[in-house]
Formats: sequence, C-alpha cells, structure tokens
Amino acid sequence: DDRVADLLTSMTVREKIAQLGSVWSFELLPAEHLDAERIARLIGEGIGEISRVAGGTNKPAAEVARLGNEIQRYLIEETRLGIPAILHEESLHGVLASDGFVFQQAIGAAATWDPALVEAMAETIRRRLQASGARHALAPVLDLARDPRWGRIEETYGEDPYLAAAMGVAYVRGVQGAGLDGGIIATGKHLIGHGVPEGGLNQAPAHMGRRELLGDQLFPFEAAVRTAGLASVMPAYCDVDGLPCHASTELFRTILREEWGFDGLVASDYDGIRMLSTLHHITDDLGAAAGLALAAGVDLELPKFAAYAEPLERALEEGRVDIALVDEAVARVLRAKFRLGLFERPYVEIPSADEIEALEASERTIGRELARRSIVLTVN
Repeated sequence: DDRVADLLTSMTVREKIAQLGSVWSFELLPAEHLDAERIARLIGEGIGEISRVAGGTNKPAAEVARLGNEIQRYLIEETRLGIPAILHEESLHGVLASDGFVFQQAIGAAATWDPALVEAMAETIRRRLQASGARHALAPVLDLARDPRWGRIEETYGEDPYLAAAMGVAYVRGVQGAGLDGGIIATGKHLIGHGVPEGGLNQAPAHMGRRELLGDQLFPFEAAVRTAGLASVMPAYCDVDGLPCHASTELFRTILREEWGFDGLVASDYDGIRMLSTLHHITDDLGAAAGLALAAGVDLELPKFAAYAEPLERALEEGRVDIALVDEAVARVLRAKFRLGLFERPYVEIPSADEIEALEASERTIGRELARRSIVLTVN
C-alpha cells in the first residue's frame, strides 16, 4: 500500500489513465521487433496491460517470451516511471496460442466430475502462461448455462451451481497456484447472467429474479472469491433488469467488494465499456460511459483503450468524472502488479526446447485423461 501511494503521488493524470487500459500486442509488433514510433505513441506514458502477445501474434512460446521481455524493457527503461505491464492471454481450455495445447472444453471437463483433474489441467496452463511471460488469464467461465439455444454453452461447466463452483474453484487454484508472487491472476467471468440471455441470443438481456441471481448465478463466483482467492473478475456484456453489468455498482461494489471481501481487479469484457453506448444506448458520450464504469468499480478497459482514454481525460477536465475514481482504480492495478512481483522480476527466462517438450508431455498426459474421463456413453 505504501508503494502504491508513493507512485500515485508521482503520476500525472495521463500516466494514471494509461494504467487503466491495454493495447493489442500486434499494434506494437508489426514485424519481428517493436515499432519505435508506435510504441512511443501507444505506451509512451506507460500501460496497464498488453493484450495477448501469444494469441495476437501466433508466435511460439519462446518468441512470445522474447517479445514480452522487449515490451517490458521499453516500459521500464524508456518511460518516466518505469512501471511494467501485465500481459494477459485467453486460457479457457488451454492457452490460446499457435503452439498451445487444446484440452477439453469446460463442458467436457465438467462431465468428468473430477475437480482434481481440472486443477491439474489448470496447473499446466499456469506453467505455459509463465513460460511465455503472461500473468493474467482470462478464465474460468463461471456462468451457468440454462438455455440450450445459446451458442456458448461449451465454455461453461453447465447448469448446476454446485458443479460449476467446484470446477471453477479447482481451475482458479490450479492457475493461481500457491500465491500471486510469481504466479498468474485468474479471471472469473462473466458477472452476471451471460449464460441465460433472452431468446438464447448472445449479449441479450438476462431476466431473472433475486433468488436465482443471488442463490444460483452468483454462487460459483462467490465460491471462487471466498475459497480460492480469485484475483480478477470480468463483467458480463448483458444487462440485468435493465442495468448493464459494466455500470452496476451493486454487483461490483456492494456484492463483490463489500459483501464478499474481494480486493482484486475488475477487468472489462472486450469492448464492454464502449458497449454502454453502442449496445445499451444509455449514453452517446464515451466520457460518460467511462464515468459510469469507474463508479461501478471497473478498473481496466480491455482489449484496447476506447472510453478510458481521451474521452475520460476530457470528462475529468470538465469535472464530469471525479479524479478520486481514477485514483482508486489505478491503485488496484498497481497493487496487482506489486502482488505479482513484476517490479522486482519483470522479465522471464526464455524457455528452452527441452522445457517446452517436458511441458507438452505433461499436457498430453493430462489432456488424454481429461478427454477419456469426460466421455459419457448413453444406452437407449
């Protein structure tokens, strides 16, 4: 907390805003190395996160690690405050990368009824993320899927709150490991109602009563926070009872932080803050959308800046958004970076061919068992 407070007092408004967003890796890497003009323009005042060096470049793990180190070196050596970035990747059923192992989808993993096996799978995912330099995993999906028309059921652990909680807790424990220092931040998504959209249409409104919301839909998330120390949560695209999740103070301040004691990061779903304007139409001003999201407790805008950029800066200058909301979110981003040990160890060792081969062998063993155990034979 002392280090966070010290950094905050040294930061300009633009440097603070820079910590609240991300940029795509391929924007910085049009070729084999960083583009000097682009990197100065996009992250010259620092950056909160970098979106998917592995998933955005299709490079093998060793090359991804090298590129990630190059980005971190620029941030540490060339920016005024030298604040490293958090690199995030998608990892729902394996790291989404050109050489990433593909495990069973979550719905298949749930069919094993074996949380220990899911935790073992998540441990290999953690090792692959660490080898490539990523520190933030955008998984697991903790939504309950209860409408077979919805086209994303395979990303979930199914319809049952207890099974989804058991599997989700196992995944979080496997990915985050014994502690965040040197480890990975897992992200529970999508809070809330993502798996029960109107008409089975993705991103459509979710209609549910308070009992289903509090007793069923929120249960896997609460379990992950309270029993597994989940360190990041992502809002859902949908609205619940007319209120978009990315603007819900009840979800992210009252329930998540005050009632459950969550002290981690809230990272937007991709383009979710902009959608307050383009999908939900509650404002046509991205600065106002930024204010609503910050007031709700959304700390990071992924995968790239939209509202948490010039629109937020203008809203601050005009007095429409309180700088205290920015300071609060920046403090949580910085705290996550300190907890990860990024200031002390921003770079990763480039994995050798033998290390990658050993990791792949472990992935194949666990992946084969997960697939075998997930098969369900039915007899008519």
